[in-house]
Amino acid sequence: QVQLVESGGGLVQAGGSLRLSCAASGSILNVIVMAWYRQAPGKQRELVAGLSSGGSTNYADSVKGRFTISRDNAKNTVYLQMNSLKPEHPAVYYCRADWGIARADWGQGTKLAVAS
Repeated sequence: QVQLVESGGGLVQAGGSLRLSCAASGSILNVIVMAWYRQAPGKQRELVAGLSSGGSTNYADSVKGRFTISRDNAKNTVYLQMNSLKPEHPAVYYCRADWGIARADWGQGTKLAVAS
């Protein structure tokens, strides 16, 4: 099992940028999909962005063109670059590593708030 630790959250002004990081305790070379999810209070966790080992990406419609997911296998780290942030209710952003064969690891989350 790989431990995932997210960082980079905080309070940012609307229109600003922030980069989240997800550091894995071990190699992520064999991870099928690395992804970022978010969960606002009282809401279900939702996919924000995913990146496959082959380089394919998918994004939630609400973040397309503003967010970019990337991974550095040498550093065992996945990033989420967020630009043009919009005011939103506080949400916790989670990193997820999908290994396939019904195995996935989650981080503990990092909180983001965007002030208007």
